[in-house]
Amino acid sequence: MGNKKEIWMRIPIFIVSGVILKVWGFFILIFALVQFILIFLEKKKEEEFSRMFNLFGEQLYCFIRYITFISEEKPFPFSGLKKGKR
Repeated sequence: MGNKKEIWMRIPIFIVSGVILKVWGFFILIFALVQFILIFLEKKKEEEFSRMFNLFGEQLYCFIRYITFISEEKPFPFSGLKKGKR
């Protein structure tokens, strides 16, 4: 689990990473709507959006694992971006 300092460091990490993910999530919703429209009108999806959605999901997963004490791996921006499988 770690020492008390490491446990208390989760609070500012939670706040900073949480704000970044919240803003990022807002843009993900906008891009998801654009993706929906593109698929609806042009019958094709934008692969770059799909990669971005996957990357966001990976970061959110890492964040949740860290703040719930499942993992000791710090979330973005306190560590690098976790690249997805795509």
